[in-house]
Amino acid sequence: MEVEPSRILLVEDDPLNVELFQLALESYNFVNQIDILDDGAQALQYLLGEEGSLPNRPLPDLVLLDLKLPKINGFQVLQAIRAHPRTRDLVVVILAASKDDKELNACYALGVSQCVTKPLGFEKFISIVRQIGWCWVLLKTPPLLPPEF
Repeated sequence: MEVEPSRILLVEDDPLNVELFQLALESYNFVNQIDILDDGAQALQYLLGEEGSLPNRPLPDLVLLDLKLPKINGFQVLQAIRAHPRTRDLVVVILAASKDDKELNACYALGVSQCVTKPLGFEKFISIVRQIGWCWVLLKTPPLLPPEF
């Protein structure tokens, strides 16, 4: 089975989490490029371009989006993604620091593809990120994650 090139956009402001995501995804040959941004304003510019002109780059196959971002938070980024025709159907997985039901429900109400609570242990973190990448990028379906991640 030949795998098409893929691009993942990671929007995360914690350098340690960025490093963990890179470790989890770089060893897999289905991820050709990981673009990393550390605030919501950069994410919207990357996806939607400058005012009046769309970006030249193709959309990523998957957006991994932190909720607690500087400048424009993850909720606002998700809302803008779902409101724009170019990005409306983009796969967006929210990376939440906690299992706050109110926050997660708000994400689902805005149309997120999936919410995942960041696991604390290194091995669990790597495993969950790999599973998200594998399922959303290659299989184009949500992974079946255990409830206690």
